[in-house]
Amino acid sequence: MRPQDIEKRSFAIITAELGERTFPDGESEVVKRVIHTTADFDYADSLAFSPGAVGQAREALASGATVVTDTNMALAGVNKGALQALGGRAVCYMADGAVARAAGARGVTRAAVSMEYAALLDGPLIFAVGNAPTALIRLHELIAEGAVSPALVIGVPVGFVNVVEAKELFIGGQTPYIIARGRKGGSNVAAAIVNALLYQLIEREGF
Repeated sequence: MRPQDIEKRSFAIITAELGERTFPDGESEVVKRVIHTTADFDYADSLAFSPGAVGQAREALASGATVVTDTNMALAGVNKGALQALGGRAVCYMADGAVARAAGARGVTRAAVSMEYAALLDGPLIFAVGNAPTALIRLHELIAEGAVSPALVIGVPVGFVNVVEAKELFIGGQTPYIIARGRKGGSNVAAAIVNALLYQLIEREGF
């Protein structure tokens, strides 16, 4: 089978197995792409969307948003061609020497410091955190301090220490979010969500 046929068949299987489950406009594509990436149907229940998050994300992407990731793995997974077609870009500061030095001097994680560097960027920002809860915690602090106002926070770190608590910081807040509640997530999930938003924007709006 051709790659595109395999993907089409996979999404047909996902739709069939979801049965009569329905999701608000735009959220279905996100849920299905995450399931496609992970083969885990738990995400149909654990993905939490703030009201209007998908629409706000599409608007930001159409305006040339910068996608900030907390890992180079997530950065690698984002479809750069689709993002660049919209005038956007993707960045990750985890391997930046200045970030590493600052983190070492302060005794904090590079992930936390990378959020501080990203907060200085101009234009609409979408944060895609798939690994480090410390990145999500520091981002929440920066938002509270008024240092940054993200167009969307994708919070899907995976693990056991401070993961659930970091995600719950955003639930019910004013910042638009897509959060994977619980312990599950990962860089691949973060990239999948970004790509789902990109693809539906391109397909629906003809970019």
